[in-house]
Amino acid sequence: MSETTQLKPLVVRPDGGRTYPMGRMSAVFKADLEETDSTLSVSEWWLEPNTEGPHVHQHPEQHLFYVLEGTLAVYLEGQDWFDAPKGSYIYIPGNTDHGFENRSDAKTGFMSINTPGGFERALPHIVSYFEDKPLGDATSG
Repeated sequence: MSETTQLKPLVVRPDGGRTYPMGRMSAVFKADLEETDSTLSVSEWWLEPNTEGPHVHQHPEQHLFYVLEGTLAVYLEGQDWFDAPKGSYIYIPGNTDHGFENRSDAKTGFMSINTPGGFERALPHIVSYFEDKPLGDATSG
């Protein structure tokens, strides 16, 4: 942060944020690099019942997932798939293979904190990708 930049407190109401619909999955960004001086981004991700996620992937940003509702199926490099019920925390170092999906019959949501901020810049491309390749049913595990 530059000496002249002064961050301001941020309050986002439950229905606030920038929404990115991706068919059976959606993301709502609550804070991003402009609001946090590039230190982090905060988003909620919601998956409809029995919905696959973005497949196993990696990127340089670190993630902290916190499951808000339902049970999230998570893949982590070296650990394979596991169930993360409501209240679970998952830390994913940058450049680590990971994936997620909803294998349950109920809607599932989780909060993602990415550091550093900037992941949200990829969302227009990700939305476009899932418009061309819609998400299907989750695997059975």
